[in-house]
Amino acid sequence: MGLYVGLDVSLKRTSVCVIDEAGKVVWRGTALTSVEALASVLNKQAPQAERIGLESGSMTPFLWHGLRLQGFAVVCLDARWAKKALSSNPVKTDANDAEGLAQLVRVGWYKEVEVKGMEAHRLRALLTGRQQLVQAKVSLINQVRGLLRPFGLVVQTGSGQSFSARVAELVAGDEVLTMVTETLVAAMADLEKRIEVLDKRLRAQAKGMTEVRRLMSVPGIGPITALAYRAAIDTPTRFAHSRDVGAYLGLTPKRYQSGEVDRDGSISKCGDHMARHLLYEAANVLLTSVSTWSSLKAWGMKLVRKVGPKRARAAVARKLAVILHRMWIEGTDFRHGKQPVAA
Repeated sequence: MGLYVGLDVSLKRTSVCVIDEAGKVVWRGTALTSVEALASVLNKQAPQAERIGLESGSMTPFLWHGLRLQGFAVVCLDARWAKKALSSNPVKTDANDAEGLAQLVRVGWYKEVEVKGMEAHRLRALLTGRQQLVQAKVSLINQVRGLLRPFGLVVQTGSGQSFSARVAELVAGDEVLTMVTETLVAAMADLEKRIEVLDKRLRAQAKGMTEVRRLMSVPGIGPITALAYRAAIDTPTRFAHSRDVGAYLGLTPKRYQSGEVDRDGSISKCGDHMARHLLYEAANVLLTSVSTWSSLKAWGMKLVRKVGPKRARAAVARKLAVILHRMWIEGTDFRHGKQPVAA
């Protein structure tokens, strides 16, 4: 008799529900949220389970990979999809959610999510760590600017001096402001050193990955953007068509259709926020700073004149996502295209 299992994962303990082919609960209980504890429970209660379902989440990667290595048929369910199905139950408990997930994998009414490899998650950890440090540095800069404004002191930009030198010059003679700004500026200097440590590691990572170096041949794509794209996609062959990558990264318009109403909205902004943001910034660089001609830039500039810069940047970002995937699949560098000859 086939058995199906639902795992409702939390930080400390995971609710487990085992059901049979008829949907009847065979066993329910909890286990520590670890591969070893869950494997022990599954080997005892459902050793030949047809499918074991758990939702996508922050704890999912290590559980999915660990249980797969133990030989269990684990599938990862889209949490948004599962939430809509589980919300029909008026009583929400971890036990009920685990049973609901088991029922979903039993009937096959779920959307499976691809779980990226642990190396992709390690790369993403490096990128996220750097991003957090950069955001902290920017936040400190803004804090210093805000602290000085009530005193009529404005830190000018583009004066040829470093930020710390400009601040020191403004607060000279004021003991309190000097102490506060020196402390914040020192923290910024420490953050800069730590950012540089991660930058060196990321540059080394980019240099050692053939596909990342190839992606960097696209105008506007630097090592950070290429690595973020690499971490977001992980396995390019999981996409049947390159155009699917644009939707995966949330760069295609939302659509609402019901009866007589049929309208397109702004981009969906689903998927990897970091990769989408960096592609958008790369599109902006391509359209505004890159002087080398390419068919992609020419296409983007036509869009700027037609729909405005904001929509054009989003469209070029989607195009970049598609082109990068095609280059990765085919193992080719970026082709600028043939520039039209002026009449």
